[in-house]
Amino acid sequence: MIYNYQQILQILIDRQGSDIHIIPNYYPTIRIAGELIQIKNLEKITPEISKNIIFEFLREDQKELLLANKEIDLAISYNNYRFRTNIYYSQNNLCASFRLIPSVIKTLEQLNLPQIIKKTIDLKQGLVLITGPTGEGKSTTLASIINEINNKYSKHIITIEDPIEYIYPFSKSIISQRELHQDTHSWTVALKSALREDPDVILVGEMRDFDTISLVLTAAETGHLVFSTLHTNSAPESIDRIIDIFPPHQQNQIRNQLSSVLRMIISQRLIPKINSFERIPAVEILINNSAIANNIREGKTHLINNILETSEREGQIIFEKSLANLYRQGLISKETAFSFAIRPKEIEKFII
Repeated sequence: MIYNYQQILQILIDRQGSDIHIIPNYYPTIRIAGELIQIKNLEKITPEISKNIIFEFLREDQKELLLANKEIDLAISYNNYRFRTNIYYSQNNLCASFRLIPSVIKTLEQLNLPQIIKKTIDLKQGLVLITGPTGEGKSTTLASIINEINNKYSKHIITIEDPIEYIYPFSKSIISQRELHQDTHSWTVALKSALREDPDVILVGEMRDFDTISLVLTAAETGHLVFSTLHTNSAPESIDRIIDIFPPHQQNQIRNQLSSVLRMIISQRLIPKINSFERIPAVEILINNSAIANNIREGKTHLINNILETSEREGQIIFEKSLANLYRQGLISKETAFSFAIRPKEIEKFII
């Protein structure tokens, strides 16, 4: 079989996977419900096949970037679907990973996410973070929130992404979607520029470094509603990550700034359901209040876990309680709940 990139993407669509990997000397490998499956009834990928597949859809400028940087992120379209694509080298061979971006943006209800998250839609300013490991649905949750704003309010929404994933439909808002390397040269330049583009809402695909985090905090402080993501496992860890990226002499100032602008942190993981190929989100939700803000200012983030555990009536929820709720509903197994727990001692309190 001589592959082309359309055939590879169609395999992913037909098998309803989330990702497909093209790596020389392996079979095409698809991820379904979090599990990787090599498709062994197909031909193995050779270095030549991989190179031909990848170079078939790259523009000349993208080829130049790939050859210069040895990796590249981009999005491609095929058959009314979009795919977030990363191309890289492994042992001097070209490899690619394609992630299927659904053509329809689901609502928060369809994603089985708590209703308290809808409060972010009505915020006027501040910072909302979606956190979790790679592949746990952060971008999907973020797209759902942004599209809810799009459908409810007339606002100017600016997104800065690497690459653009979801394309938002025409509705009440106007949306400027900017892609790194295509529409802007860097996160920091795009963020500085965004503040002069009359935005109401700014989406920053990822808070990656000191400059980006500084500008995100400034944007949230100056009257904008800012959404972004972090690769962290829990709400307190997310706060620590932001503060720790700054030099010691700035950290008190950043604690004060973050305690003021933070509105909500949503930490999520996708958990395998019992006897199913589907996954369901378990979430930790931190809603900033006076007690949490005070602990952030004083550098006592270790006390936030207790607030999350004891303030469920306010909408706060610790991750292990979310796992326990899914277990009690018969959606996940006890073993799965324990294996995904961030804090093993906490899960024991909720599941005996």
